[in-house]
Amino acid sequence: MSTVSETAAKIHGEPPPHLRRFLRFLRQDRLFFALAIIIGVVSGLAVVAFRLLIEALTRHLFGPTEFHRPLWRLLAAPVVGGLLVAYLVGRWFPGARGSGINQTKAALYVYDGYISFRTVVGKFLTAALAIGSGQSLGPEDPSLQVGAGIASLFGRKLKLSRARQRLLAPMGAAAGLAAAFNAPIAAVLFVIEEVVGRWSSGVIGAVVLAAVSSTVVARAFFGDHPLFSVPPFELRSGFELLFYAVLGVVGGFGSLLFVKLLLWLRKWQRELPRWTHFFQPAVAGLVIGVIGIWRPEIMGAGYVDINRAMGGAYLWPILFTLSLLKILATALSFSSGAPGGMFAPTLFIGAMMGGGVGALENRLLPHFAAPVGVYALVGMGTAFAGILRAPMTSVFMVIEVSGSYDIVLPLLISNAIAYVIARRWQPEPVFELLTRQDGLVLPSMEEKREEQVLHVEDAMRPNAGPGSRGIPVVSAERPVREAWMAAQTAPRKFVLVDGGGAQWYGVTLDLLAPMVVRAEEERPLREVLRPEWRLPVLYPDQPLEAFLREAGDEPLLPVIHRAHGLLLGVLTLPDALAAYRTHTGE
Repeated sequence: MSTVSETAAKIHGEPPPHLRRFLRFLRQDRLFFALAIIIGVVSGLAVVAFRLLIEALTRHLFGPTEFHRPLWRLLAAPVVGGLLVAYLVGRWFPGARGSGINQTKAALYVYDGYISFRTVVGKFLTAALAIGSGQSLGPEDPSLQVGAGIASLFGRKLKLSRARQRLLAPMGAAAGLAAAFNAPIAAVLFVIEEVVGRWSSGVIGAVVLAAVSSTVVARAFFGDHPLFSVPPFELRSGFELLFYAVLGVVGGFGSLLFVKLLLWLRKWQRELPRWTHFFQPAVAGLVIGVIGIWRPEIMGAGYVDINRAMGGAYLWPILFTLSLLKILATALSFSSGAPGGMFAPTLFIGAMMGGGVGALENRLLPHFAAPVGVYALVGMGTAFAGILRAPMTSVFMVIEVSGSYDIVLPLLISNAIAYVIARRWQPEPVFELLTRQDGLVLPSMEEKREEQVLHVEDAMRPNAGPGSRGIPVVSAERPVREAWMAAQTAPRKFVLVDGGGAQWYGVTLDLLAPMVVRAEEERPLREVLRPEWRLPVLYPDQPLEAFLREAGDEPLLPVIHRAHGLLLGVLTLPDALAAYRTHTGE
């Protein structure tokens, strides 16, 4: 039976006494990291159940074997599944719509890390049903949102502060993605690169712990072997790198095709009458089912078929055909509002494109060609960099899911070319555009990565030379009289005093006047300098915002050399503002 204090706590929304004692310990960082492990374990278990549910639904809806599926099931399962998903999302789980990445970012930047548990349940059920019934979507993005929602639930139950709750969302997101992908490093990088957008010791430590603990749970159920089986790689000739460059071009324009088609379809479908939204996933499922009668590989996530492509099971025309069909199927599924992610389809598209380039090279130049599986692997990272625009994540993701480190050089070449092409003809990333279509404006992580940082050296002006209007500099060993005379004609009636050892002081005519009145003008400056006159110093390589933090009420700050402490220039507030205006006007 509850005590009176516990009852009162419940009425006022406060945790009971035993929970408050736990929270006092939780405020210590080391125990907050313990919470990250707990979130990782719970998220890992949830994602394991999610993956098992998808597999069970696929078996029951299509039959136990992939081949020789009845045609009526190939048509009926996606349509019926689409109708049921649309009803559940429209009637009960509106927050489950979409991939889950934008929703997690919105929770972090708009809603103080809040994701309702109803959304978690809805995402779990509807995404499993959509993927299991054949929609061309993947489980990774929903797993990310499920993990973030579980972390949000922990934060609310434990009555954590807003700052802590904002930190929990990326922890859960990394845990969910790592468990779904069996790739903790890639999960951490993606969450930092695309969800959080900044690196800090508090964020990275908790995110890593959550991702690692969820991966341990997932591997306990599914094993620790790489997700894909890749043949041995050996770069036989530098000439072969040209083919990886060709793959980068193919992957870049393939990525553009997918993104443009997806955005156009989604915009068009959202402009249709509202009642049609209940049928759009079913229509997408019907088209996918018709395509699936010919090429069933495009249905679902497609991991098994990626492994087949890596093993050389398809000829190059089939590989390119599968890539184009997957682009169409995924654009239809995602634009219809069916819950599910773009990770797996992106990897499928890239693997088929890469395998097609590799198979064609094997046919034309067999003496130079690497195995088709190697090109398929590089193609996965290439499409990831071009479509999702997370270049660092794409490199580590390919390494983790394949267990191969020898592929890095071709992967970097192909990824860089695809990324440049995609950015050139589609300046805004796909997730940012999708968010805008939903009526939200979230920070662009790509813009943050690409923006030019202004440094002190970009705004400072030299303290000597023609037109510099330099501030007089006097050694602390010189008499007060010398500083007094210099200050009378100096700009701002201000003198810089070099105290040696990178110590600089700012002295005005008003501060020197009383000493002159007391006939102390022959005393060395070192004897009269006060600690409060000492100025903060800047270095040319520091961010320009350092001036705004350090200046306070000082009219200017000295900029000195890091090695020998000599004065390089000075920086004033008008100088800093002029640099910002020039930068934004470029």
